[in-house]
Amino acid sequence: QVQLVESGGGLVQAGGSLRLSCAASGRTFTRYRMGWFRQPPGKEREFVAVIRMSSGYIYYADSVKGRFTISGDNAKNMVYLDMKSLKPEDTASYYCAADTSYGVPTDAAEYDYWGQGTQVTVSS
Repeated sequence: QVQLVESGGGLVQAGGSLRLSCAASGRTFTRYRMGWFRQPPGKEREFVAVIRMSSGYIYYADSVKGRFTISGDNAKNMVYLDMKSLKPEDTASYYCAADTSYGVPTDAAEYDYWGQGTQVTVSS
C-alpha cells in the first residue's frame, strides 16, 4: 500500500514557474514508477510525465517536453515536477500516481495509487 500526498500548487502568471512535490509513504519506493497526471477543468485526466525510481527512466507528454522536469529522491520517497514557462493551458488539478507495472506509462488506468491532487492555475 502506498499513500501519496501532493503539494506545491498555486496561482502563477503565464511564464512563471512552480514546483510540485509528491510525498510517498511505504517501503520499497524504488519498485515503483511515479507519474504525474493533470485534469483541466471540464476535461479528462491526461498524462504529464513519469519516472521509474529504480532506473531513472523518464518520459514526458509532448505538451510539456522542454518546460517540465520530473525528478525523484529515493532516500526521501519524494517525486517532484518542476514546471517553467507555464501557460494558461497548463491550468489543471495535478495528481501524483504510482504503480509497479511495466505497462503503458501514459495510461492512467495502469496506476494503482493516487494522491488527492493539487491545483495549478496559470493566469494570462
